[in-house]
Amino acid sequence: MKKLFLFLFLLSSTLVCGQVVRQNLSVSTENTVMVFSVTESDELIYRYYGNKLQNLDAFSYELQRTPHQPLPVAYPSFGGIASIIPALKLTHADGVMISELKFSEISTTAVDANVTETVIRMKDRCYDIDVVLHFKAYLKEDVIAQYVTISHREKGNIKVENLASGYLNLHADHYYLTHFAGAWADEMGWQEELLTRGVKSIESIKGVRTAQTENPSFLISVDGKAEEYAGDVYAGALAWSSNYKLSFQLSESGCLDVVAGMNPFASTLTIEPGREIKTPEMIWSYSHNGKNRISQNFHSWSRRYALAHGDDLRPIVLNSWEGVYMKFDEQAILSLIDDAAEYGVEMFVLDDGWFGGKYPRDKADSGLGDWMVNKRKLPHGIGYLADYAVKKGIRFGLWIEPEMVNPRSELAEKHPEWIVKTGKYTPYLERNQWLLDLSNPEVQRFVEKTFDDVVAMSPNISYIKWDANRHANNVGSSYLPVEKQSHFWYEYTQGLYSVYEKLRNKYPDLIIQLCSSGGGRVDYGALKYHDEFWASDNTNAVNRIYIQYGTSHFFPAIAIGSHISSSPNHQTGMPLPLKFRVDVAMSGRLGMELQPQDIKGKDIVFVKRAVETYKEVRSVIQHGDLFRLKSPYDSTDWASLMYVSSVQNKAVYFVYSLGYHNRHQFYTEKLKGLSPDKRYKVTEINKGNKSASSAAGKVFMGEYLMNVGIQLNLSKPYESAVLLLEEVE
Repeated sequence: MKKLFLFLFLLSSTLVCGQVVRQNLSVSTENTVMVFSVTESDELIYRYYGNKLQNLDAFSYELQRTPHQPLPVAYPSFGGIASIIPALKLTHADGVMISELKFSEISTTAVDANVTETVIRMKDRCYDIDVVLHFKAYLKEDVIAQYVTISHREKGNIKVENLASGYLNLHADHYYLTHFAGAWADEMGWQEELLTRGVKSIESIKGVRTAQTENPSFLISVDGKAEEYAGDVYAGALAWSSNYKLSFQLSESGCLDVVAGMNPFASTLTIEPGREIKTPEMIWSYSHNGKNRISQNFHSWSRRYALAHGDDLRPIVLNSWEGVYMKFDEQAILSLIDDAAEYGVEMFVLDDGWFGGKYPRDKADSGLGDWMVNKRKLPHGIGYLADYAVKKGIRFGLWIEPEMVNPRSELAEKHPEWIVKTGKYTPYLERNQWLLDLSNPEVQRFVEKTFDDVVAMSPNISYIKWDANRHANNVGSSYLPVEKQSHFWYEYTQGLYSVYEKLRNKYPDLIIQLCSSGGGRVDYGALKYHDEFWASDNTNAVNRIYIQYGTSHFFPAIAIGSHISSSPNHQTGMPLPLKFRVDVAMSGRLGMELQPQDIKGKDIVFVKRAVETYKEVRSVIQHGDLFRLKSPYDSTDWASLMYVSSVQNKAVYFVYSLGYHNRHQFYTEKLKGLSPDKRYKVTEINKGNKSASSAAGKVFMGEYLMNVGIQLNLSKPYESAVLLLEEVE
């Protein structure tokens, strides 16, 4: 018995293995820090991500490893005793599928006063492979962007089956995942769920329009559901416009492992010696004060670093689509331009239907790819329209969809080898169009030239709406070699980004809208080349409240095209009051999508006044801090939000009634973000037939507004109010 006891004691001692910490590494912002430790065996261990710590010495205690609870490495690879989803899975030239990464070195440099870049180099223990973790820390924004590069010097090629952009390891009792999903006309629907044992995955294999049904962004709230202004919340957004996979694995030890990056589905990358592959960026942020702070972090970061012209105010746009669709002539467009000028709109955009030669673009089944003016519709050309708009005091823009082609087009007849197709199979037709193969440099040059030729139609073209209206299906490339067909998803996206990059360098002042059947490309990979995006083809104001609520978690109001639409709405058939439609549209980048001639009587004056008012307050909406006050997903039939200027001298407060409230029910919400010591005058803007609040015209201390609030009388469904708060002496 004594021998058995001694044997069991010695056995248990070998199962618990101490690891001495040799060095602690960190990536810091003003308020957060990510910490790693290097052990005596050169393992790089993930230790912490959260509130900033002044002293990291406490992380130097000896780490304990057991077979049942291995230490979380900073970038988990396939192999060893860990059983989590690997961030890295590759096959060496000799067929070995295991990787063991060891810490090599770290360097940190200051990019500027607000950005530091940390590079952590790792090498495989047995093979000549380098895996490098790159971190950019944006100090004031409390954002960390991470990406990974891999290269090798083996004698043969290696095959990379998994190559994630980032990994997160959390320790808590419970984890709540918030993610955003929907479909066409229902994008960015907010969903929250408790993560349970096993693996939860959010992924796309669409190739194009990858964010249309599931967005590559998420929130993790620990030990409770995500609240706006309290609790620990982690956030991630993948900056990638192609297939992605976000995996959340709750282990038996209670840890949550998050692996995020390109989707490995049908995407094995064969890498030759000396070639380097770079992943897209994973954008991280953390807040100890709820998810609203996360949103402010992302908004501030994107306006400064991930959005074209983030410091500029966006113009008010009249887009022609719902006004005339493709059924127009020159006079109809001139009339729209006249109306745009009459209403004080600053930009007119001519949407689909203006082009086509042999196959005129009168319907969605022809002409796409033939980017010459349809002279039957527009005998004087685009330059005439653009010049006319400028003479009227407004700017001019055009719609294009250069990645696509109709079978009924001269382009398809001339270059069938440019179409995405595989083997002997007929190219898959979706929305009457095919996809051009942007992995092919010739196609990239064609798309670039298309853009050049369109912009060259007039020096007065100052806005381009870039659309993409289908997925990538049955993929195959006539350009890529047989052994690299699985590179298509990666190479297509890199080709797209290459075109974006060249065009941005050529046309630095041009406004470019990101559109993809609505919100199909709302991600930070594409957005950095654009000024704004079209959140959804659904312009119905009620639906837009939900869509824009979800979108606001990661993307700022300055980038969200939000237009006043017709009643009944063209997508839903829902009739809504004009004031409600205007008030919802004003909460983003204001525009108009309806036929202006349908506005009659006193409504004309109301809309004109609203347009001018928006010009006065848009700096607060587009550049201010967002505070979500009441979620439309709550059961109370209210939605409200506000924007506050950075110096807290001005705020705009939106409230929407989504249901019936009896005569005894008044909406009162404590406001946020104001200075408690400042005095604010309340003015109701976009006022309807009656005043929504007796507070209008009165002055209140900020502390009162943030602790008591303003009472609003909005009893009927689809009533709304917009209040302007301005500091007074």
